[in-house]
Amino acid sequence: MDENKNEESHNPEEKDINNEKINKEANIKDNLTTEEKENNFNSSESIKKDDNTNDLSSSCQMISEELAPYDMSFKLIIIGDSSVGKSSITARASKNIFENYYSATVGFEFFTLLYKVNTQNVIRLQIWDTCGQEEYRSLIQNFYRNASLAILVYSIDNKTSFDNLEVWLNEIKTKGNPDVRIFLVGNKNDLEEKREVSTEEGKKFSEEQNFSEFIETSAKSGNNVQELFKKAAVILYKDHAAYKEMANKTEKSIKIPISNEENYNILDKEEEDIVRKKKCCK
Repeated sequence: MDENKNEESHNPEEKDINNEKINKEANIKDNLTTEEKENNFNSSESIKKDDNTNDLSSSCQMISEELAPYDMSFKLIIIGDSSVGKSSITARASKNIFENYYSATVGFEFFTLLYKVNTQNVIRLQIWDTCGQEEYRSLIQNFYRNASLAILVYSIDNKTSFDNLEVWLNEIKTKGNPDVRIFLVGNKNDLEEKREVSTEEGKKFSEEQNFSEFIETSAKSGNNVQELFKKAAVILYKDHAAYKEMANKTEKSIKIPISNEENYNILDKEEEDIVRKKKCCK
């Protein structure tokens, strides 16, 4: 009992010492200038912002609801020789399926993908899967216009499809938007034993042409297919954000010339009519 009393008798002194320390720390914090406090706050806020923007690919998620509202929409075209797997890539991306039999695309196929980027912005990718046959080449050239991104596909087991990239690239440059982004895709990387085009050759061509992205995929296994379209959503979102920031800085509305606006509206109407007719005929 005496020992307990002695311990209790010392407790008030210890409490006084602790209180003095706490008061000193509180005084130091109170003595911070308003500017220092604001700097501390701003630095913490900038970290949060950086976390949201530095690695957007990690915060880019596909949305399954086809009719979900979206904040911005971008047109993509997929081009390349016949039988390189363009339709297989789109089927894997949109339906997560792969069909072993080959069926050539007649004209084009159309579908959409939705992605949520940066946890709050919903991006719609309006994707036009074009045919690779020579007889339809003049038809699909109309769809090059106003595309924000072109996905140029070859097959790693077909050297001819790689050699023909120059032809497709020339069509993009002459028929398409001069500021179009271009992704180079080497498909069928599951056929490693039949490879005719090395990864290094694909990378070199992509770098020489200053493409925005080079990636090898396999529609059969699904390797890198979702990553391909995720990268497309992220880079187009960044382009849009940069454009918007530039417009805000100049405080001017940047408008497309009237002739292009007319072409754009006419083309959109033509595309919508074609899609509507194609859906009705199915």
